Amino acid sequence: MDVALFKLAIDGFGKRLDAVAETQWTAETPDTDWDVRTLVNHVVGELLWVPPMLDGKTTEEVGDRFDGDVLGDKPRAVWVTAAAEALEAASAPGAQERITHLSFGDFPASDYLGQITSDVIIHSWDLARAIGVDDRFEAGLGDFVNGFLGPQVEAWRAAGAFGPAVEVAPDVSVQDRLIAATGRSPSWQPRRV
Repeated sequence: MDVALFKLAIDGFGKRLDAVAETQWTAETPDTDWDVRTLVNHVVGELLWVPPMLDGKTTEEVGDRFDGDVLGDKPRAVWVTAAAEALEAASAPGAQERITHLSFGDFPASDYLGQITSDVIIHSWDLARAIGVDDRFEAGLGDFVNGFLGPQVEAWRAAGAFGPAVEVAPDVSVQDRLIAATGRSPSWQPRRV
């Protein structure tokens, strides 16, 4: 897993997070169970897990430290810290050769980082759509997530990460095909009230 892609995914999410207006934290997202704040909380929580997982901790050792609201009253500041610490952990010498002990099994750290990177990329699209900014994946991220997630999408769906795939035309973009595979409609727009 190329750490530069992880950084690019994090930077893309951060750019969209910077565009969230104070009135948009409760806006709906394509991930129907979450509003913007809940979506951001999820992504920040994922990044908070990266340092202890890459340090060889088990989910039992980490416990419930990152459950609930991790954003507090300064979500952007918490994001900046979580993103920097996750990148630092992922960039450490030998980090990707380690084994991570996830709740669903042991995996090479490079696979774990691929999972996190894919999650950040997909949720960047969710956030962009929710707040009405550019939702196009940064260069190289569509190819990465297509190669990494594409072969695993049905396993992720079976685990409850994605809803049923949305049918799209055969000539849609790689990005739209990936979005549809994760159970989101590429044409989703927030309701205007």
